[in-house]
Amino acid sequence: MVTKVPPRPAPVRRALRLLLAGGLAAGSLVVAPGTVQAEDGKSGGTTLTVAVSQSIDSLSPFLAQKLTSTSIHRLAYEYLTNYDPKDAHTIPGLATAWTSSADKLTWTYTIRKDSTWSDGQQATAEDAAWTFNKMMTDPNAATANGSFTANFAQVTAPDPQTLVIRLKKPQATMTALDVPIVPKHVWEKVTDFSKFNNDKQFPIVGNGPFVITDFKVDQYIKLKPNKKFWRGAPRFDELVFKYYKDGDAAVAALQKGEVSFVPNLTPAQAAALKTQKDIKVNDAPGRRFYALATNPGAKAQDGKAFGNGDKALLDPEVRKALFLAVDRTTLVDKVFQGHAVEGEGYIPPRFGSYFWKPETPQKRAYDPAQAEKVLDTAGYRKNAAGKRLGKDGRPLEFRILCHATDPNDKAVGKYLQEWWGKLGIGLKVECLDSVSDPWVKGDYDLAFDGWSVNPDPDYVLSIHTCGTLPATPKDSGATDNFICDKQFDGLYAQQAVEYDAAKRADLVKRMQSRLYDTGYMNVMAYPNALEAYRTDQIRSITTMPEAAGNLWGQDGYWSWWSAVPAAQAEDSDGGSSTGVIVGIVAAVVVVVGVGVFLGMRRRSTADDRE
Repeated sequence: MVTKVPPRPAPVRRALRLLLAGGLAAGSLVVAPGTVQAEDGKSGGTTLTVAVSQSIDSLSPFLAQKLTSTSIHRLAYEYLTNYDPKDAHTIPGLATAWTSSADKLTWTYTIRKDSTWSDGQQATAEDAAWTFNKMMTDPNAATANGSFTANFAQVTAPDPQTLVIRLKKPQATMTALDVPIVPKHVWEKVTDFSKFNNDKQFPIVGNGPFVITDFKVDQYIKLKPNKKFWRGAPRFDELVFKYYKDGDAAVAALQKGEVSFVPNLTPAQAAALKTQKDIKVNDAPGRRFYALATNPGAKAQDGKAFGNGDKALLDPEVRKALFLAVDRTTLVDKVFQGHAVEGEGYIPPRFGSYFWKPETPQKRAYDPAQAEKVLDTAGYRKNAAGKRLGKDGRPLEFRILCHATDPNDKAVGKYLQEWWGKLGIGLKVECLDSVSDPWVKGDYDLAFDGWSVNPDPDYVLSIHTCGTLPATPKDSGATDNFICDKQFDGLYAQQAVEYDAAKRADLVKRMQSRLYDTGYMNVMAYPNALEAYRTDQIRSITTMPEAAGNLWGQDGYWSWWSAVPAAQAEDSDGGSSTGVIVGIVAAVVVVVGVGVFLGMRRRSTADDRE
């Protein structure tokens, strides 16, 4: 769903005149739609307010892992590369071009000359080199994104526009390094990266389309347009992410016009909003999975165990029985009311080349009778009261961490209590405003889990490797669920160096198969992106992918950067879709000369390679 905006006649004519006169470089058209600089159209104090239910874990790009936090960092900082909003292929970001040596061990990036930090200083290759080197030398700086730099041997900046990364071995993610680049002159003053949350001094210096100007924990975070952003300034005068603990309160605020956009709607909320004036509901295939995670025995890299996870869940037969008693069809039909797809593999179907699902007999289909047999055979018998007993003779009763702000968790929890209760197993659903503290401490038996998957799946695969475990029980790591499996690690290492797309996709599928077989995680569903915005506040906005995609939590900044205020006049300079301009200019390129067009295609191919 992309609402097209009438093109601005004046900028289009100017672009055409420049091209026909030879004043517009063909190379500037290589990148994706939206790269022609938009003229700043002021819109009289317009504010775009987004309701969020997830707390900010950190405003430090080196520590943040939650979707809300990382989404904000995509707005405030540039990455070396970005993803095209149309189909998610790699396009330039802070880097305008990249090449690799024949052996794939040395990568050279050309850093753009027109990226400026919001405090006026030039963004250079030295900023990128410093960011990566800090992650390579300080374990605390590698907390969130260390998997991307673990294989780096050396990073240098021979000049302001050249970044050189030398690898220990080939790495398939070199055009998908999802690492925010920070300003060296600001961050080199930080002494302890484990404690610095970047939330005391505002505005926060960045070079993305927005600048973070204010933040109050579990209240709001405010951003202003970066007028110096090379791709063009956003059209709204302010972007506010406002925290709502209760989803119904957020929807009520949308109905009153107090917020512009609400993500993560329940089916009932979406159905009610579809009938209301000036509200548009977006329902599209999502990029997330929704899962049950079991505590596999939390431990650190030093081998020390911690946490209070129930030891019965270390038995694969117990986990198998629990998962056999989960009816995914019912969850999709009753909880998600059809706005989801049944889950099995780790990567959602939206990412077709990496999507995997088990075949019989590997598949754990819903079979409560078989679950009973598995437990009986494994020695977990029922007592006279119908309670299933553990090996210690005590009734099996587990705890599951539940997000208090997620109604799906609560609804699914009730079904699990019913289904597992028939097995003789008790379940206590512990709904908390923030599950982070008990989770990182390993103080849970099971938890509702879910991640947004990037076009390149490396990151969400890496969080299940042994190397992401915390160094000691007192430290924090990038691990999702303390899973450490040598076979999975071996496959991860293979896919990380595989440049052949088909071979790498096969390895990623084998990784999902292995993760499925370990039985520590049960993917139950792939929820749709179910969200809504006010059309009397937002006249147009870009989904990702454009054909049928999400607005919240994109792989890039396209939604909020592209949003046009409804109050903006149709024919004003601020109301144009730069994507429309690029399309028209590109069409003229074909008319002007085939030679220019072929040159563009060659450069595009070079930019798009792995």
